[in-house]
Amino acid sequence: MTLPLRIAPSILASDFSKLGQEVADVVEAGADWVHLDVMDGHFVPNISFGPDVIKSLRPYTDVFFDCHLMIAPVDPYLEAFAKAGCDGITVHAEAGPHLHRSLQTIRSLGKKVGVTLNPATPVSVLEEVLDDVDLILVMSVNPGFGGQKLIPAALDKISRIKSLIGDRPIEIEVDGGITAETIGAARKAGANVFVAGSAVYKGANKDAYRENISALVKAAEA
Repeated sequence: MTLPLRIAPSILASDFSKLGQEVADVVEAGADWVHLDVMDGHFVPNISFGPDVIKSLRPYTDVFFDCHLMIAPVDPYLEAFAKAGCDGITVHAEAGPHLHRSLQTIRSLGKKVGVTLNPATPVSVLEEVLDDVDLILVMSVNPGFGGQKLIPAALDKISRIKSLIGDRPIEIEVDGGITAETIGAARKAGANVFVAGSAVYKGANKDAYRENISALVKAAEA
């Protein structure tokens, strides 16, 4: 099954002093989703923002809010992020004691369900939850910081996940080191959703964002 190509800029790379405007601008520039990297300084070595910030951003656009929770324990906070306006919530396989229960909770909150695999997380963790997810996020860098280079082994992992999914309509998202130079290989491997931070937000204005997103789309389709 071929799913739509989606560009999901990570606001982690935007100018936080005008975050709402940055979200509106990147959507107007052609973003399909807005990627929200939530970090707790515990599960990953950085701290970003929480549900109150996401709630404040929701009025700026009605596009899909793609929330990537890099927090542990994750279960106590799922409802808060759902109420904040996230459309999809993605959790790491290691972020709680019972992955299946976490995924069930997200579904019960009426949100799209995602699971994230870190570079060292094996594909086998997906085997028992494939029918419970809408999205699989492959980390092509170690989570916590933007601007890292893509780990080449992630491409083989994407291919193996694509084969494992079969005919299921599950989106494969890749996050880390996505640029016009790397997106083509990730697309060929089987990903259809691409998180890009600095590759989108370089230039610091809406016209630059439009050019950057267009370059990513063209490279993915080439």
